[in-house]
Amino acid sequence: MEIKIFKVGKDKPEEVEIHCHEMTEEVREIVAFVKTRQGQLTGMQEGKQFEIAVTDLAYVEAVDNKVFLYTQKQVYETKQKLYELEELLREKYFLRVSKSMLLNLMKVGSIKPAMNGRMLAVLKSGEEILITRKYVADLKRALRGERAD
Repeated sequence: MEIKIFKVGKDKPEEVEIHCHEMTEEVREIVAFVKTRQGQLTGMQEGKQFEIAVTDLAYVEAVDNKVFLYTQKQVYETKQKLYELEELLREKYFLRVSKSMLLNLMKVGSIKPAMNGRMLAVLKSGEEILITRKYVADLKRALRGERAD
């Protein structure tokens, strides 16, 4: 695959153009990555493709080798892996809170202690998300505005 980059003036919009022989998985991954950088993710629901604003996501969860995007009212499946989304969403206030979940900290209404050193995040929607012990320290750092290493 050949990559060409052209500089444009500040008065022109930046754009990405893809020329391909067919829509392969590799091309889909590139498109998904570009959309993520623009603040959108692609999700599937009942065979239809949807664009979901990252700001609408409450959390992302991996279940049975599938990854799901949860908004306040809808659930979408995505082809991206959880570790890929973790890297892409890190700068957008998402934090890993368990082995299988990323949480949008901007959707958290409150946090309270749970049993065995765990924490419970109560989303503004009222939904409760369990934060496992392994990730509690990362959560505390994030809430203090510190970066995790």
